[in-house]
Order: sequence, then C-alpha cells, then structure tokens
Amino acid sequence: MKLPCIIMLATLLLTVPAAAQLQITPPATTPSAPAEKQKPKPPAPAKKKEAAPAPKPTASPKPSASPKPATVIPAPPSDDPNVDLVFGAYQRGQYKTAFELATVRAQAGDAKAMTMLGELYSNAMGIRRDYAKAAEWYKRAADAGDREAMFALAMLRISGRGGPVDKNEAVRLMASAAKLGEPKAAYNLALLYLDGQTLPQDVRRSAELLRQAADAGLPEAQYALATFYKEGTGVPKDPERAVRLLQAASIADNVDAEVEYAIAMFNGTGTPKNQPAAVALLRKASRQGSAIAQNRLAWVLINGVGTPVDKIEGFKWHLVAKTAGKGDPELDKQLSDLPADERAKAEAAARKWLGSK
Repeated sequence: MKLPCIIMLATLLLTVPAAAQLQITPPATTPSAPAEKQKPKPPAPAKKKEAAPAPKPTASPKPSASPKPATVIPAPPSDDPNVDLVFGAYQRGQYKTAFELATVRAQAGDAKAMTMLGELYSNAMGIRRDYAKAAEWYKRAADAGDREAMFALAMLRISGRGGPVDKNEAVRLMASAAKLGEPKAAYNLALLYLDGQTLPQDVRRSAELLRQAADAGLPEAQYALATFYKEGTGVPKDPERAVRLLQAASIADNVDAEVEYAIAMFNGTGTPKNQPAAVALLRKASRQGSAIAQNRLAWVLINGVGTPVDKIEGFKWHLVAKTAGKGDPELDKQLSDLPADERAKAEAAARKWLGSK
C-alpha cells in the first residue's frame, strides 16, 4: 500500500520554529547565510530579487516554499485487497474506517498501515490529534523501512511535535528516506544544505538532491533547481535547462514557476519569445494570487505590450498587487492621471476582486 504523500516541509514549516524555516533562493556567488523569507520563511533567507516591471521583466521572483494547504496525492492501487480497503476509505474521507482497518493491519506488522495511523493521528483525521502517538507509529514504520514514515517522523523531529526537537535525528531520517527515493525528503534535505545552519552549506550537494526530487516530478524542486541553473549556483549556468524546469513546474500549477516562466517567454530568455502566451500565464498566476504576476500583468495591460491595451483591467491588477505590497509609484502616477470615471471603474473592479477572495 503506497500511502498518500505526507505533507511537505513547505506546509509543515508554517508552524515550526523560525530556526527551522528555510528558503530555496540560491545564494549569490559567495555562499552566505540567507535572510528571513516568505510563506514558510527561512531562518535567514537571501534578499529577494525583484522581477523588472513588464514590458521588460528580466529578473525573477524569489523561489519559495509556498504556504499551500496540505494535499493528498492518490497512490497507485495495490494488489492487496485489504490494503485497498484501508487506502480507499482514506481517499473517500472515511477516516474512522481507515483508522479501524489500519489498526488491525498495523498490529499484524503492516508498515504502510503504521504510516497511515501516523498520518491520521498527526492530522486529526477520524481521531483526536496526538503527535506523540503519530511519532510512535511513524517510528515503527520507519524502523520497518517505510520511506514516507521516515520523512514524516523527520518533520516531527524538526518541529518538536510529539517529542523534543532533534535535528540530528531528523537529518538522519531525511537522508535515509531520500536514499530510498522519497522526493520530498530529497527536496527538504536540499534546503538544509542550502540554508547552512542545520547542515554545513553545500550548494553542490543541494543541487544534486534537488535534481533527484525534480526528476521524480516534485514541482517545488523543479522550480528551485531552475533558479540554480539560471544563476549558476551549484551547477553550470544553463538558461535553457532552467526554462524547461520552469515549464514543468508551471504545468504542475506551481505559481512561482508560472510567473518566472511567463517572464522568460515574455523576454525570450532561454526560450523563443511568446508574449501572448506569457500574458496568458500572467493572468493565470494573477488569479491564483501572485502579487508579482499582478504587477507585471498591470504593466502589460496598461501599456498594451503583447496584448491589447486595457487600462481599467490593468489598474485593477495594480491596485490588487498594491494591497499585497507590490505597489508601483509610476503606475500610481498614471492612475492619478486617468479620467475620473475610468479610475472609479478600476477601483471598483479591484474592490470586487479583493472582496470575493
């Protein structure tokens, strides 16, 4: 039974101590300790690079582990009908049934069922949340060789849930899970090597682990590795490969990658220039809440670059981006010069968008 993917560090770090929060922005040529970051912010992330305003957006938004809600990715069906009953109940949201069935199988020595119990206890699914019991079941499954349990237990050890913080054990578990092919473990271990606090900073090792996770299809790793290839951090600089990785992560709905890929297509950097496609992707990322995309979209709509001029829609996105801290003095000036009736329409559109969120 292959369990649903356990929550990534990007999500778990929403509640862990600041010292455990990492960022994935590659350091500049000289490795240095990063400075505080975003969504789940790192302890000391590097300063964020701003994308230049479209029409010529040349820089890129900072890679990040975006604070997205935890998701469960269905696993392939198993040949064991009993296992399918457990996982099937879980997929249907029948957590109490999944708990009862998994308990029977775990007591019979089924490592996947043990991991399932850890997941249910950790996330309060069908049972009261109990991190200590979650850790106990994850440990039993990890000792039996289950890589997802190793990773989940590592996350509990890093956050200090279900027991004291133990970063050494967390690293050991994460390394074991990564060696067994767990992409989330490889990705988060890469962050630790990049951060340089829990582990010595090693950008080459970080790049290797990111490549492992990216090859396994993890969008966050694809996006992070793309920034490595763009900047030449731990790998030779390769704009074309960076864009291919951005495209893959973008297809998987990684919003940061969508913005970066749109900028690359807009400028023709590492890929043929395609401004209409870039604008369409900026629209998508804007609707998904990216303030950087909203700011770039405002520029192209107001200036009519790669798309027909639409000042009302453009200034709507400018005002929306401004509420998220992506204001633009030049666009503020242009907005003040707009006829009163058009300005009122743009402001009303922005209020409607913000009110519907």
